[in-house]
Amino acid sequence: MTSTGTRAAEQGWDGPWYRVRTDRFQASFLPSAGEPLDAVCNVDVEVRLTADESRWSATVFTLAEVERLMEKDSRTGEALNGRYFWCSDGLIVRDAGIDNITQVLTGLLNCGDFTQVLQRLNDD
Repeated sequence: MTSTGTRAAEQGWDGPWYRVRTDRFQASFLPSAGEPLDAVCNVDVEVRLTADESRWSATVFTLAEVERLMEKDSRTGEALNGRYFWCSDGLIVRDAGIDNITQVLTGLLNCGDFTQVLQRLNDD
């Protein structure tokens, strides 16, 4: 993760969550049971920013996973026979894996796009 300027200070399992803590945020991923962390291609993530404790969410997909889902939909008739893909809080990344997704999150913070891409969660 050094290419994005933030290293994971701590990472590991916490029940069903895989948590990655950096100096700027904690990302809580919910991968499928038994899925190798370097192969994660469709995962929900909640991010808590260290600076203000705000919480943000996204469902992260790789390009290959979106293609797989659209192909499945073309067979099942869903989504106009796979003619579109939609997800309200979707973030599409090129490469699979928790480390890659963490690098993307860090990059979004670095370039200022984080709050435009992820959805803010209310603290009700």
